[in-house]
Parts: sequence; C-alpha cells; structure tokens
Amino acid sequence: MERTFLAIKPDGVQRGLVGEIIRRFEVKGFTLVGLKLIHVSRELAERHYDVHREKPFFAGLVEFITSGPVVAMVWEGDGVVASARKIIGATNPLTAEPGTLRGDYGISIGRNIIHGSDAIETAQREIALWFKEEELASWQPCLAPWLAE
Repeated sequence: MERTFLAIKPDGVQRGLVGEIIRRFEVKGFTLVGLKLIHVSRELAERHYDVHREKPFFAGLVEFITSGPVVAMVWEGDGVVASARKIIGATNPLTAEPGTLRGDYGISIGRNIIHGSDAIETAQREIALWFKEEELASWQPCLAPWLAE
C-alpha cells in the first residue's frame, strides 16, 4: 500500500487548520498511520530541505519550519501521493485552485500551510526521516471494503 508524508507547517498549526486538513484526507478515504506534533530541529529541517540547500530561499525554509510546532503525518492508500498533491494544490496559493487546501487557506508561497511529498520515492525518504518504523501503525479501517474494489 502506498504511503505519503505530509507536514502541516507552523502557519497551518497556528491558524487552527489541523482538524480541517486531517478531515480532508479522512473523507477522501485515506488511512492515517502516523501522526505527531513536534518542534522541528534545525538539523531535521536542513535534512528535509536538503534538495534546496544551494538555493537562495533555503535559509528561509529552515527558519520558518523551525519557528513553531509542526504536525507530521503519514497517510496510506491507493494513489495517495498524487491524490494528496491534488488535495493540497499548487505551491503558490495565488494560483492554487479553489477547493484545494492552499487555494482555500494559503496566503503566499512562504505561508502555504502544508508540505506534501511530490513522488513515491520522496515520500519514502521523508517518512524515514521524520518517523521511526515503530511510530507507524498498520491498520485497516472497517470501511475499507467500501472504498476499493
């Protein structure tokens, strides 16, 4: 079963959007298998954003993600990586479609409320970075037969 990593950034936590964001993924039919509220260390932030290390906005990314609590999550389901990206919306909330999380709640690229893995390989790397295997709960909701053939 495919898994993805999502992180509600400090702006999403501070604005009280955690429940709404979780609700969107639950009603879509995905299964939450990992969840924690953490203050991100500089080391974790730098490792998470390592692909952007040489870009001029790297320091700002690290500074922001470490500025307040973050809700880190792992979701599971068929096609969850691609579907999550659609639910989240475009990186720039000004161009994100209405009905997406960023289209409905995002303010700017720097305050776009949520991070989501962009590929299966990225999700695997990010999940391993943010969660220990024993922090993930494998389970199947009782409504699973109603969601997939």
